[in-house]
Amino acid sequence: MTHDTAAALAAREPKTHGATAGQTVGPFFAFGLIYPKMHQVVFPHSRGAIVLEGTVYDGVGAPIPDAVVEIWQADSDGSVPRARGAQRRDDHTFTGFGRAATNDEGHYEFWTRDPGSVDGEAPFFAVIVFARGLPDKLHTRIYLPDDEALLSADPLLSSLDQGERATLVATRTPAGGLRHDIRLQGEKETVFLAF
Repeated sequence: MTHDTAAALAAREPKTHGATAGQTVGPFFAFGLIYPKMHQVVFPHSRGAIVLEGTVYDGVGAPIPDAVVEIWQADSDGSVPRARGAQRRDDHTFTGFGRAATNDEGHYEFWTRDPGSVDGEAPFFAVIVFARGLPDKLHTRIYLPDDEALLSADPLLSSLDQGERATLVATRTPAGGLRHDIRLQGEKETVFLAF
């Protein structure tokens, strides 16, 4: 049998082994994901600093105690940070990236600042959620609630009904920070984006 004939026969034979089982993300996030000050996109209590916080809930409304939330954002002036070293906090450099683990009550918290508008669009945080049981990470956004004209003109928000839109817009706290809960399934499920 020639080499070409053997290759042709091998190509026609059915595969004898099944697909590898899928693996979910987490809950062992401490290995390689956690680093000092990871939730401090800006130094706490520095000029313009705010707290972005919320709770991550599962499909039945229970808080998820071991999820990880990541944010990427523009600076307050709308500039997109390009500095390297987002995992080395020096208490001065704004990198636009943060990571926060939820606590036992599913609560996450970032020290950051309001993102500015990039190219005239509604300001938002790009968000990724990791949690046990998820076959892949989830992508979403958190919009600032302050400029209704920009929110109404946003292509993503304007494509959603009022209930869906509400799952992406944060609320301003009395202290000037932002609160935004993330619901993975069920009633008031957060709108997630396909990538």
